Amino acid sequence: MSFFATVVTDEWGTSYALTPAGYATIIILFLLCLLLASMGVKEKSADQRFNTRKLVFSSMAIALAVVTSLLKLFHLPMGGSITLFSMLFVCLAGYWYGLKTGLMASLAYGFLQLAIDPYIISLPQMFVDYIFAFGALGLSGLFSKSNHGLIKGYLTGVLGRYFFAFLSGMIFFGSYAADYNMAAPIYSLAYNGIYLGAEAFLTLILIALPPVHAALARVKVMALSES
Repeated sequence: MSFFATVVTDEWGTSYALTPAGYATIIILFLLCLLLASMGVKEKSADQRFNTRKLVFSSMAIALAVVTSLLKLFHLPMGGSITLFSMLFVCLAGYWYGLKTGLMASLAYGFLQLAIDPYIISLPQMFVDYIFAFGALGLSGLFSKSNHGLIKGYLTGVLGRYFFAFLSGMIFFGSYAADYNMAAPIYSLAYNGIYLGAEAFLTLILIALPPVHAALARVKVMALSES
């Protein structure tokens, strides 16, 4: 693993820092996921498998998600933040184009977050915290064609991320539960529920506002337009 990451020891314990080769690998994986997100089995208007519109809109959603993830309304001491609706933007790709594109775009976002703000204590923790947790936001694509699909998809994606965040907190960071006289599962449920639940609550209020709802509906029409 030394080719991709090096060991770092500080007051928090032992972790891993990415090497240039590690960063390069992550960026390649990010680009691959983004490319796969723009691929279709067969478009209605043409036989081409590559869809430029999907690439553009998925890239836009990921870019907005990254920018808003850096605008933290509240940051917890052991990681996890209430951001300016970043999870909503990740979920939009699935809402627009369905499960496959949603999952690939969310995985791309996970790799990008790993490159921007890595905290790695082991390979399994890295996968759970960055690949699985952020990738689960792509489950929003399950409801891309449903009534109130954005709300259903967003909640499903957030619950998916919450599940993996809970696993990570219980398995890899459960030792901190003793500081609060709590069992590791309860600690992880509460800790991760604070920031994910608060952001989800604020986001649902935002989505329910008529001007925002109408604007998101118009953007979906633009994302699916064949012109």
